[in-house]
Amino acid sequence: MKSIEEILQERILVLDGAMGTMLQRYKFEEEDFRGDRFKDWKHPLKGNNDLLSLTQPEAIAEVHRKYFTAGADIVETNTFSGTTIAMADYHMEDLVYELNYESARIAKEVATEFTEKEPHKPRFVAGSIGPTNKTASMSPDVNDPGFRAVSFDELRESYKEQVEALLDGGSDILLVETIFDTLNAKAALFAIEEVKDERNIEVPIMVSGTITDASGRTLSGQTAEAFLISISHIPIISVGFNCALGAKQLVPHLEVVSAKTSYGVSAHPNAGLPNAFGEYDESPEEMASQIKEYVEKGLVNIVGGCCGTTPDHIKAIADLVKDYAPRKLTVDSF
Repeated sequence: MKSIEEILQERILVLDGAMGTMLQRYKFEEEDFRGDRFKDWKHPLKGNNDLLSLTQPEAIAEVHRKYFTAGADIVETNTFSGTTIAMADYHMEDLVYELNYESARIAKEVATEFTEKEPHKPRFVAGSIGPTNKTASMSPDVNDPGFRAVSFDELRESYKEQVEALLDGGSDILLVETIFDTLNAKAALFAIEEVKDERNIEVPIMVSGTITDASGRTLSGQTAEAFLISISHIPIISVGFNCALGAKQLVPHLEVVSAKTSYGVSAHPNAGLPNAFGEYDESPEEMASQIKEYVEKGLVNIVGGCCGTTPDHIKAIADLVKDYAPRKLTVDSF
């Protein structure tokens, strides 16, 4: 079977859409999140989507299946908040290894099922590594700018446990995503390099930042180019942006990164900007018509969807990109 690095040279790869958007359709209540195993848990669990990999595994598998059926080459594990730092909100730090392992195992099982049916289109699992709910670069206390809620080492240790479990569960790729603070991302990338060294393995790594507003900067103040430079010391297969903005608003930032890097470029934008109720209104057709600009300009190698996107959005994107060549990679990119 061809490696993902080889396939990236040949065609544009399609990433899945939003897991949270799909899980909302199930209308799970507190007891659904708890299942039998956690029915006596002392703290509220509704909203802990990562936990559903343990209590509603069939729903998670079904979401992956829908995205693969829609044309995705890569699905992300249900582990966006799968660190001890983020799981502290639910007092579930001790479950982090199991949550990540099971999420990766479920996704890998579904990916294998599709690859066996369509060997010409191998499916991959990206272990999703989210930003955590703390930032290493900024103070959460306006009265104490020097205060930090988390240290680099705390982040590194937390990410390391997540990375080990994602790999043990069968992830093919590690995706450090929705990066609003590059120092957090550096801790994640450092942890990945540590695990690679300890295990003497190579793992494809994708890095995806998030531009938070019209200023064109990440939350910790970096421009697209500065973000690229600050993570370029790590061997990765792609760099790009996701979340926060719709497809149209991402174009200038993708142009900057595409012009400056020899890595692959990825984009998985939201289905437009949220409305007054925090919902996303952009139809699959509208979103695909905006992503057409990415492929006509030769800006991307990997494209998918973030908040508000569904299998219908991914199908529209997959149908579009199959007719376009991927952005050219230099031979020594990998």
